Amino acid sequence: MPEAAIFHLTPEDIATLSPTDLAARLAHRPGTLGERMGIMLLEAGPERLVATLPVEGNRQPAGRLHGGASAALAEELASIGSWLNLDIRREVAVGVDLNITHVRGATGGEVRGVAERVYRGRSVLVWTVSIFNEHGKLTSTARCTCNVVRV
Repeated sequence: MPEAAIFHLTPEDIATLSPTDLAARLAHRPGTLGERMGIMLLEAGPERLVATLPVEGNRQPAGRLHGGASAALAEELASIGSWLNLDIRREVAVGVDLNITHVRGATGGEVRGVAERVYRGRSVLVWTVSIFNEHGKLTSTARCTCNVVRV
């Protein structure tokens, strides 16, 4: 069964639910890396998503947030956002390119990722993701490209 089954959403749900209500419907993604890492969706929509990620449990040996955890947060947001742009009964989105630059470390609390869709075509979606520490300072910036695959 395609991964889309975990969403339990109709295109009408995506079009009519508020970003907060849509995020609540998407909050439980059992068996996903996002669930394991503690990513919590706060807002979700076809053009913008917001989520948090705890630093605790996602650290590198030096005690800072692992760069791979930031990358996973960026791709999680871009992938979910891409799915919200598709007819999930016939299409899936898969990440094909991720570029991330880390500009500041995070040592505690949580980080907040904000994803914005910058391009939507028939077969590709492009997202920018900004990740901020608990003081609102930029820690990482990413660009993620997802391809649309018909199932």
